[in-house]
Amino acid sequence: MTLNRRTVVQALASTAATTAIPAFAQGNAPVRIGYAMARTGPWSVGAQTSQEPNYLLWAEQVNAAGGLDVKGTKRPIELISSDDQSNIETCVRTYEKLMGSDKVDLVLPPWGSNANFAVAPLANRFQYPFLAPTALSRRLVEMKLPYFFLLLQQPKPMMDALVDMLKNNGAKTVAVIYVDDLFGLENYAALKVALAGSGINIVEDKSYPLGVKDLSPVLRGFKDKNPDAFIGLTYPPDTILASRQSKEIGFNPKFFYASVGTAFQLYRNVMQAGAEGVLGMGSWNGKTSPAAKAYFDAHVKKFGAAKEPDRWASGATWAGLEILTAAVAKVGLDKKAIRDFVAGGTHKTILGDIRFNGSENVGVPGTVSQWQKGDFEVVWPKARATAPLNPSKPAWV
Repeated sequence: MTLNRRTVVQALASTAATTAIPAFAQGNAPVRIGYAMARTGPWSVGAQTSQEPNYLLWAEQVNAAGGLDVKGTKRPIELISSDDQSNIETCVRTYEKLMGSDKVDLVLPPWGSNANFAVAPLANRFQYPFLAPTALSRRLVEMKLPYFFLLLQQPKPMMDALVDMLKNNGAKTVAVIYVDDLFGLENYAALKVALAGSGINIVEDKSYPLGVKDLSPVLRGFKDKNPDAFIGLTYPPDTILASRQSKEIGFNPKFFYASVGTAFQLYRNVMQAGAEGVLGMGSWNGKTSPAAKAYFDAHVKKFGAAKEPDRWASGATWAGLEILTAAVAKVGLDKKAIRDFVAGGTHKTILGDIRFNGSENVGVPGTVSQWQKGDFEVVWPKARATAPLNPSKPAWV
């Protein structure tokens, strides 16, 4: 996909193109849906795992079924998209054009907390409903933007679930690293609050800059402290870096938790058998529900077994698309009516029932997942678990 190219999704696959032709022949105008997405730069690993593939799959499926149901009329989806190059300024300019001069019918969000933080006020000003699947930020909740909705579980419920799991399984000490940006700082703050009064002490904590190339000095210091748990509030490249270097130096605490990217197939592929027992941010897998299994299978069929959906934000992306689809079927393309539909109801999704309190998804609780025998199993809380927790990580292999 090239920069600034209008992408009519019917052309992505011959079957989709064939089944969508009658919709065009009937003269139904396309529903123009715009977004910016990282295809290059440091955000691209997450964006091309958790987000854009789901946009393409959704549009293809909808068009193959005759188009998007707009209050009873089927209309084909046209995606208008470009590479934001992992650059916030580029991202903001793109959305300003899409909503301001292009006046697309709908927009889909970009990847990551920082980009969403920059674009959310703009979407609110133009009054475009924005269902963000890859943003974690309490500050976004506190901005009280009526058109903005966060699908991922936010820092407090995620860190509460992690600390609850550690406490209930005997952990007394933790060592923490966190990326020095909005995501890392907010999750670290939520973690400290969750740890207060838990009986679990932080033996050492360190921040690190985005794009870090070596964490081994920090990890060696952690190893000397011999904590029960390691917590990394990390992005995908740093998650893999911390895991590889921990393996190299023999740092193997009872609980090893890393954040974004642990749920990716890439993590399992890179770490291979060493992924076993590693914990991280995850919320679903194919066992979560029949609908989740159907989504997983459709994703693998389209993109191949080498590009599975991740077991965290991909599910949130798909859930957001399910909610948007239902909203347009019910109220059409009136943006305020879509906003009111999203804000006022309980929505059936592959993750279960989602409802919003302000901008925050309060229907899905905080969760912890763990690699077990090749799948990223939800292990905490027990009510949402797809497998029991392994309370002692095996040695790196």
